[in-house]
Amino acid sequence: MSRLQPPSRVIMQRNKVHYVYTVERVARDLGVSEALIQDLTLGLVPDDGVIWVYGANDDDGILAFTDEVIEEVKLLLEEYHRVSPSNA
Repeated sequence: MSRLQPPSRVIMQRNKVHYVYTVERVARDLGVSEALIQDLTLGLVPDDGVIWVYGANDDDGILAFTDEVIEEVKLLLEEYHRVSPSNA
C-alpha cells in the first residue's frame, strides 16, 4: 500500500484571526489620538498582529490590529504615560 504524496506546492500558514480593529476604533476606545497609536506601533510587524487592510478605492490602506496587538498597545500606552506624564 503506497501513501499518497501531496502535490508539490508552497504551503502557507493560515492565521486564526477572524477579525481586526482599525486604528481609529482602537484610538477611540482607548481615548487617545490615532497619531499616537500609529507612533507607538511603528516597530510592530505583521507577526505581532499588525495588519494593513486595503479597500477597492483605498491605495493607502487602513492600519488594523488583532486582540493581541491591542493588549500590547495598552502596555505601550502605559509606558508612554509613565515616561511622558505631561502628554497624558
